Amino acid sequence: MKPFLWEVGKIDLILRQSLSMNYLSVEQIAKSYGERLLFQNISFGINEGQKIGFVAKNGTGKTSLLNILSGEDTADDGRVVFRKGLSVSFIAQDPQLAPHLTVEETIFSSEKPILKVIENYEKALLNSHDSEVYQKAFDDMDAYQAWDFETFYKQILFKLKLENLDQKVATLSGGQKKRLALANALLSQPDLLIMDEPTNHLDLDMIEWLEGFFAKENLTLFMVTHDRFFLERVCNEIVELEDGNLYTYKGNYSYYLEKRQARIENFETETGKAKQLFKKELEWMRRQPKARTTKSKSRIDDFHEIKARASQRRKDHEVQLELNMERLGNKVVELHNLTKSFGDNKLFEKFNYNFQPGERLGIIGKNGTGKSTFLNIITGSIVPDQGKVIVGETVQFGYYTQKGIEAKEGQKVIDVVREYGDYIPLKKGRQISAGQLLERFLFDGKKQYDYVEKLSGGERKRLYLCTVLIKNPNFLILDEPTNDLDIVTLNVLENFLLDFPGCLVVVSHDRYFMDKIVDHLFVFRGNGIIEDFPGNYSDFRTYEDSASKERSETAESKPKNHWKSDSNKTKLSYNEQKEHQKLEKEILKLETERELLQNQFATENWSGPEIDKQSVRLQALMDTIEAKTERWFELSTKMEE
Repeated sequence: MKPFLWEVGKIDLILRQSLSMNYLSVEQIAKSYGERLLFQNISFGINEGQKIGFVAKNGTGKTSLLNILSGEDTADDGRVVFRKGLSVSFIAQDPQLAPHLTVEETIFSSEKPILKVIENYEKALLNSHDSEVYQKAFDDMDAYQAWDFETFYKQILFKLKLENLDQKVATLSGGQKKRLALANALLSQPDLLIMDEPTNHLDLDMIEWLEGFFAKENLTLFMVTHDRFFLERVCNEIVELEDGNLYTYKGNYSYYLEKRQARIENFETETGKAKQLFKKELEWMRRQPKARTTKSKSRIDDFHEIKARASQRRKDHEVQLELNMERLGNKVVELHNLTKSFGDNKLFEKFNYNFQPGERLGIIGKNGTGKSTFLNIITGSIVPDQGKVIVGETVQFGYYTQKGIEAKEGQKVIDVVREYGDYIPLKKGRQISAGQLLERFLFDGKKQYDYVEKLSGGERKRLYLCTVLIKNPNFLILDEPTNDLDIVTLNVLENFLLDFPGCLVVVSHDRYFMDKIVDHLFVFRGNGIIEDFPGNYSDFRTYEDSASKERSETAESKPKNHWKSDSNKTKLSYNEQKEHQKLEKEILKLETERELLQNQFATENWSGPEIDKQSVRLQALMDTIEAKTERWFELSTKMEE
């Protein structure tokens, strides 16, 4: 019976998928920039409930395709057909937001009616002396059932660290703008959400929250991301664009890897057969007389097709370099009593550490805890407030920063790398030239002579990486190297780093990358605390989850506080503190309003209809007090650990 039940379940799944509503159809689209063809004859569809990850190499048109789907750009040929009335939100890599607006004004500029209701309610709270305006705003919150959405709205702002609602967009960093665009998109609750690298500029806590949010919510997603854990845990379908062809895999990232490998092996097998047949047909072609029969002409036509199939080859590169870098001595880099603060923000205090030859360190922590500052102090571009850094005589730093590369106008790819070096020495007297290094990192011969301004964002990052490696460093520091790199390039980089014999320090939010590359972690906790964790990111996450569970079980054993008890015992975030204080004021105000209304029942000579009306109002007040008190309890139970 089990196989039968399984088949029934599978058929049911297929039927449900086939019955799901079509949101968007892409029909035979093409896109070029000058002579450069990105793609052509691309066709696929997006149905309700699909969570699709789009995978392709840098420079093959991923961002261009997303811009076409979102309406930011148009295709040269073909068309994109949307279901009538479909609401679509698009999160670009570099969002364009109105610079004169504040964070809060940007959020409330949405056309979603419920956000206007919440905006009016927030304003009414600030001007509570105007009872008529307040009552109208309060009634609208009830009418639109906006109380739950307000909680959702505050949760989004808290999770994405958008705490200063009065800050102007013009003063935000690139990462803050990306998080604001993400908040806007989530709050608009679109039918279809299109995202270009949504995890860039998010710290690990934010990524894991977003991952969980997308995994449980009934959303339709189409995204480009290099974050392989994100693809694994969120997506139910992977679409790959390779050599102008689309391949669809009905599963998550693990399923994609398995089926893609099977496809590649099948490709190699078929190509091998074609080569054997090509040799046989080539001999026949050479023996043929000039006079051709109809049958032989047909065979000749087939020969050219066989030749094309036999000539196919995959452009996969395995990095296998035996680097001959300068040997690190016993003294590598020593950190003595390092202390650094910016104003009241203490990044680290009296931190000591000695790096060992061949060490592989990952650095994680929330944004603003000092990760990049730490790297800049090691390399000497920032001076610590106290303490010193001692660098060994043989140490040669290679430092990949988040800023990227600034190429000169009219400069070609190969010339950029040659500015930093012509070759890398290998063992046994061999060497690898600048051109060969570029080829290992997926710049073919033709691409090496392209102008840098023609490169995509990801290709520029790849080129910058080559300029760092051509210097042949023995102490390599990578600050967010995976941002904007495609998955194929990440695999190449990982293979290179696995063979790298020197010291390696990596700051990254890419958990898959960290798991594969590093041996231990520095965890930047904030408030000057840095912990050395012996393991990779998955080990750390397992440890943290078990510790969090223990803390939660301890907290559950404590008695709950009344909402009027001392709230100073809680350790809340800035946003939660504001919400906590506002709730206290709101509950007091609502309780006063309830008491006044209850007294009016005894003193006012209301008619029957008026009594009914005021009874409904009283019940609404009591329900609101209960909901807000419950939220107050939730915040109050976050006690000191």
